[in-house]
Amino acid sequence: MVPGIYFRLLLVGYFEGIDSERGISWRAGDSRSIREFVGIPLHEGAPDHTTISRTRRLIDVETHRQVFHWILELLADAGLVKGKQIGIDATTLEANAALRSIIRRENGQSYEEFLKDLAQQSGIATPTREDLARVDRKRKKKGSNDEWVHPHDPDARITKMKDGSTHLAHKAEHAVDMETGAVVAVTLQEADLGDTTTIKETLAEAGTVVAELIEREAEMRPAEKPQVHLRGVEEVVADKGYHSGPVLQEMKAAGVRTYIPEKKQAGKRHWVGKEEQRDAVYANRQRLERVKGKRLLRKRGELIERTFAHCYETGGMRRTHLRKHNNILKRLLIHVAGMNLGLLLRNLYGIGTPRGLQDLSLTLDFLVVLIERAADERNSQLVSAEVTTGGMVASFYHPDLCAKFGCSQNQN
Repeated sequence: MVPGIYFRLLLVGYFEGIDSERGISWRAGDSRSIREFVGIPLHEGAPDHTTISRTRRLIDVETHRQVFHWILELLADAGLVKGKQIGIDATTLEANAALRSIIRRENGQSYEEFLKDLAQQSGIATPTREDLARVDRKRKKKGSNDEWVHPHDPDARITKMKDGSTHLAHKAEHAVDMETGAVVAVTLQEADLGDTTTIKETLAEAGTVVAELIEREAEMRPAEKPQVHLRGVEEVVADKGYHSGPVLQEMKAAGVRTYIPEKKQAGKRHWVGKEEQRDAVYANRQRLERVKGKRLLRKRGELIERTFAHCYETGGMRRTHLRKHNNILKRLLIHVAGMNLGLLLRNLYGIGTPRGLQDLSLTLDFLVVLIERAADERNSQLVSAEVTTGGMVASFYHPDLCAKFGCSQNQN
């Protein structure tokens, strides 16, 4: 399959909210408009999901990242990437793996076999399912990622989701331009890693992308006013999960101002031997008290959560149908690129998705019908008027307009 068709099919997955490659293949074969967008002739069949999967394996992650950067360049040309203020947040994606299939890292033993051994050690020779459930309830730390792994998706981690349930999951982290809402970087990491650990990779990726956009702009349009901030990333906004002394100290050393809410401390903090961390924490606290800091925190909740809603809720990728980070990241990069492309479309045309354009055309057709019906009703209210010649001609008398300007039907 031609790479152009492959990437356009993945964009269809975002715009149509389709999570699986099987669904994308079926939708491409079902819709003539999607066939025209993708570039599939009517006399040819749509690519099968196995063809999409094989093409994905043949194209490396770096090529997918180049497509993501190319769409970012289009946004930068339209003034939709500034790069000065970056907001960072993460969300969990449910893995294509079941908890009942996990095995022990040390010997490959399944979960049920492990419980049977524990039951036999406790004196139950032939344990039933009720016995196994009782043994499992009494056991502590039953879901440790250090002890258990999924045999077919080793990158998935046992994680508590936002709804409180426990699943094998991955962690997707976005770096969002706080002035425009464009996603300048996306990373996929282990779900059991803390925010203070994953922010380093995501922020480094965002800084690299912004620097490349600055260099490209200087080469292509040296005489024009720059669209991207020339000094790169200067401010970072995040939630309280990213707050820690070492992180704030590293960002201060890198020349980045932070706007990260502080976690509630049980007691008084001790700064002996940590003077640089103390200065960074106090400076961050003072920035949050200002009007700008409060405004950025409000904006963070609006812009970053919007990207999650577009990509994973309406975009249909809250649950992945691929395994291993290498494969999931390929789909994720094009999926987020589709969201950025929607931002560009919304800026140019006021509509961010093909479905939105379709709804707009239906709305315009409906308005045209209403206007025509209203015109017919007005025309039926036109009355004939006598003129001095004694003939009868069509009158332009309009009741509403005449009532407004104080005229009457008998006035000549």
